[in-house]
Amino acid sequence: MKVNSLKSSLLFALLTLTQTSVWATQAPNVVLILADDLGFSDTQPYGGEINTPSINALANEGVSFTNYHTAASCAPTRSMILTGVDSHLNGVPNIPEAIPAQQKKQDNYQGVLSHNVVTVASLLYDGGYHTYMAGKWHLGKTPELLPYSRGFERTLAMADTGSDNWQPKPYLPIYKKANWTENGQEAVMPEDFYSSELLIDKTIEFIDSNAHDGKPFFAYVPFLAVHLPVQAPKEFTQRYMKMYNGGWSELRKQRQLRAKELGIVPLDSDMVTMDTSAQWDSFSEDEKRYHAKRMAVYAGMVEAMDYNIGRLVAYLKSTGQYDNTVFIVTSDNGAEASGNDNPDNAITKFALSLQGYENDYETLGEKGSFSSIGPSFASAAASPLSHYKFYAGEGGMRVPFIISGPSIASNKDAEFYNYNNAFSYVTDITPTILDITGVKPAGERYGGKKVLPIIGKTLLPVLQGNAATVHGPQDAIGYEIGGNKALFKGDFKIMYNMGPVGDDEWHLFNIVTDPGETLDLKQNMPERFDSMMADYQAYEKNNRVLPLPAGYIQQRQVGLNGLRDIFGAGIFTFMLTLLILVAFYLVYKGSRKSLV
Repeated sequence: MKVNSLKSSLLFALLTLTQTSVWATQAPNVVLILADDLGFSDTQPYGGEINTPSINALANEGVSFTNYHTAASCAPTRSMILTGVDSHLNGVPNIPEAIPAQQKKQDNYQGVLSHNVVTVASLLYDGGYHTYMAGKWHLGKTPELLPYSRGFERTLAMADTGSDNWQPKPYLPIYKKANWTENGQEAVMPEDFYSSELLIDKTIEFIDSNAHDGKPFFAYVPFLAVHLPVQAPKEFTQRYMKMYNGGWSELRKQRQLRAKELGIVPLDSDMVTMDTSAQWDSFSEDEKRYHAKRMAVYAGMVEAMDYNIGRLVAYLKSTGQYDNTVFIVTSDNGAEASGNDNPDNAITKFALSLQGYENDYETLGEKGSFSSIGPSFASAAASPLSHYKFYAGEGGMRVPFIISGPSIASNKDAEFYNYNNAFSYVTDITPTILDITGVKPAGERYGGKKVLPIIGKTLLPVLQGNAATVHGPQDAIGYEIGGNKALFKGDFKIMYNMGPVGDDEWHLFNIVTDPGETLDLKQNMPERFDSMMADYQAYEKNNRVLPLPAGYIQQRQVGLNGLRDIFGAGIFTFMLTLLILVAFYLVYKGSRKSLV
């Protein structure tokens, strides 16, 4: 029989005589759910059509931030979520697969989480919490870098950028195997599983293993969904088979209208059309049918993730722990645009076959299938914003962010959801969790080593309705990944995206009145632009941002790094891998043009 969470938490507080949360008389549990590559408008609280009842329910009981920003790439985001320290200082300035050799000469460009920072899991564990993690890690593979060595007491971790969702198999030829570990050791994976279901099974198993001791828990659940390969159980995909027959432009418009109805973006705001979006009417009926199913699989993958989140919620309710649990739901970056809009050509099929995949229409999304949504549907997933994953546009950096739980100033009488447009940033999550739990941040030293301070700010005053924002109009927050750059200050943002998707120019936008980044204010507001450029230059200097080598292209760098990692396997492997990488490069590069 499960011990009632309220009683057990009170007992724990009395026995330990430790700090209690400012939220209540007992320390709350915290569940941090991180989707992978989830677009801004993919869920219903943010204007989407995909069925997400579990996320909807959490949004109904909490606060949905509409001006929250993260890094536009997975590993840097994960490093900042867990530490509250800028990615250029914590060792993860880019995904490790894309860091050139010239940059790796510097200690802060290793692409793995440095020991000069302390994870929120370590602090919570020291504060009397159980700490669990099940999902994608992507912050280091060696034993001392795995989550089991960084504050998590029980783990099931995927160490790489991604993996197949049906079997323990790498999804790209740059990995020899899918690097799954359990509690720091190579994991023995089930023969038959689906990733979203497996991760929630493990999370429930971890929580249940200590449910009787009265200690609160921190559970970090970084899903593989909806990262490549896009795969979903057939029963979820089937629900959306006719949903996307109108194409990506129509979907983008529908989501924009819904976002306006909900009050997420201003009624008079506009949006751009990405040049990477193809013309739907230019495709044949068979091609449209194929593309519509690609998006149906994606929607099915989102709903399958939501369904399994609901399983965790149901477990916590059945064991009396839900009412004392804070949920944080967000994404690591915007939608993934890899994969072109002609996935049925011979080169694509050849490349996939070398990895043991196919992409036939009938089995798309099922075991053995590899699917993506491409740049056109990725733009729709980012609606009404511009750009997507890897780029510094709002579609790459602005993502859903929901917090619900005890003492949050939710507005259950609201017509829709309780939205908050206060600016927030990924480094704010760790200090917010610490404030929620009453656990103190690390001092100047931790574990005998000097550590970096948290730069983020707690959102607790906003969550409790005591403040409109925690970031003042003069607070400058800089950002850079792979040559794409931004700086936020008040309602404004300067942005630079590299070509060929970007135009290699700086721009100035008011992202409150113009979240779609349609009106460049650089010429109209030169003093503000110059001031923010000076702030960005200071950010680069203070955070040790390195220049990119001449001719840097991220896709090519991933291939080169992959070859370096596996070259020792012999010349035959080298040549085969080169062939595979060339094929995959052609598959993923898609169309890369600038904005209209």
